[in-house]
Amino acid sequence: MTLIGSAVTFVVGLLVGGLAIFIGAAVVTGTRDYGHAVFTALFGAIVWGLSAFLLSWLPLIGEFVPLIAWVWLIRHRYDTSWVHAGVIGFIAWGSAILVLAILPFAGVSDAVGVPFVRTLAAV
Repeated sequence: MTLIGSAVTFVVGLLVGGLAIFIGAAVVTGTRDYGHAVFTALFGAIVWGLSAFLLSWLPLIGEFVPLIAWVWLIRHRYDTSWVHAGVIGFIAWGSAILVLAILPFAGVSDAVGVPFVRTLAAV
């Protein structure tokens, strides 16, 4: 894949991840700010990636802590409880799966900022 193709795939994946978080936040908190959701997806991808990279060598903890870090970021960005942040994350995950189910013709198979979506969408 070319550099431009990779950039386009990243941007589309980020917009899909942002849409998924937007849907989850709208359902749970009533927030209707797509830009905020896209930045949350971007920051979530960074937090998830860094924590997974640093902790991947630890069994179980290396998989669990990045998820907690991602939910913490949602909690912080939307100023909500841990439970509501977890529900936003779960709805975002499900929304990303549904959105990506209708976009494979465009080559989109990942949602940046929503963990586990690429693996499950490819199944």
